[in-house]
Amino acid sequence: MAMTNNPGTGSSRPGQAPEPLPEDEQLLCGRMLSEVWESQDNGESDAHTALCPHCSAALSDLDLLGDAIQQLRSDTPPPLDTTSLAERVMDVVRLELRPGRTLPLGEPEEDAWITEATAARVLRAAAESLPGVQAGSCRIAPSLDAFTGPAARTRTGPQTGREPVRVHLEVTFPFAPDLDELADQVRREVFEAADQQLGMPVATVDVRLTDLLGEVPSEGRTR
Repeated sequence: MAMTNNPGTGSSRPGQAPEPLPEDEQLLCGRMLSEVWESQDNGESDAHTALCPHCSAALSDLDLLGDAIQQLRSDTPPPLDTTSLAERVMDVVRLELRPGRTLPLGEPEEDAWITEATAARVLRAAAESLPGVQAGSCRIAPSLDAFTGPAARTRTGPQTGREPVRVHLEVTFPFAPDLDELADQVRREVFEAADQQLGMPVATVDVRLTDLLGEVPSEGRTR
């Protein structure tokens, strides 16, 4: 009795090469790409494969693919220094969870206010618009109010609660030849964001550098 293939099963008569898969490729020499690659994997070779330029090119592609896969497996990314990043994230989280005081917006006669956390989010984003700058803690208070210390809380004159504010911003900079100039750029960005985006009057912006990112160029190192 003659043996026949079952439709859709991919089976073949004994002694015959397996039927090609639908996505298989036939080389110009007539052999199937999967057949050539499988013979290479099994350590098999014949005169045709050794002399055929099409089979040789297919095997070269297989070698290149294997080298690429091996390279991907051996490449391990360097460990990340997550200490400063974690500290910065926690600073931001603490601010986001604490709405803080309400701060004045607009002109003195207006009755518009914003929470410290919301304003700080905008000002940090303004600082981080500069390449490589990362903003951390951002504290905002009326300019006549102190951040710490009871002695500095002394007020003179009438208190309206709508005085211009003072911003204290902690930042991480990339290494730059002129860090003072970079700090001035941060101040300008913060002043502009407070004015253009929030309409919040700002008296001063204190920028505190907490860390430097990157390596010092060789010409900047002392020998």
